[in-house]
Amino acid sequence: MSRIIAGAAGGLSLVSVPGTATRPTTDRVKEALFSRLESYGILQGAEVLDLFAGSGALGLEAGSRGAASVTLVDFDEKASRVCQKNAELVTASAKGLRTSVQRAKVATFLERSAVGSWDLVFLDPPYPLSEEDLVKVLELLVPRLSDGAVVVVERSSRSPEPEWPEGLERFAEKKYGETTLWFAEPV
Repeated sequence: MSRIIAGAAGGLSLVSVPGTATRPTTDRVKEALFSRLESYGILQGAEVLDLFAGSGALGLEAGSRGAASVTLVDFDEKASRVCQKNAELVTASAKGLRTSVQRAKVATFLERSAVGSWDLVFLDPPYPLSEEDLVKVLELLVPRLSDGAVVVVERSSRSPEPEWPEGLERFAEKKYGETTLWFAEPV
């Protein structure tokens, strides 16, 4: 069971996506990730985009901790329904938080979306997503990032480091057992 760790909705249990298509980020990894993001000072008032959102736990954790808005994007119908339920739960506690759930393929959303200049982006793609497809998503994302944005890519520690497209550069990496987080910024 995933939960919101801290902030206005801290301690709130989130609805999980039924089946095995998604892998929730462990509380240990989430705590370390958000500790780092808070040290960067990026959460307060941030426009957050959570791609391959699953249950929406990462984006909604940011919302609980002071982000202004969270957009959750997932193509899976069950995941989208769970994202909507979880967004409603968190916004009931995090007053003023704006949330949006988009059921779409991530690349399609980025190609067609008329909105967005994001300060913080989470990408936790399914393991079967090819490295080429991940690069395409990162390329589409680059022009949609605000100055000083942070992009966090979560993958299996067995996966190679993403190929960073022009305009995006890795500035940190951290492994937590089976999970690796890569942090990138626009250049």
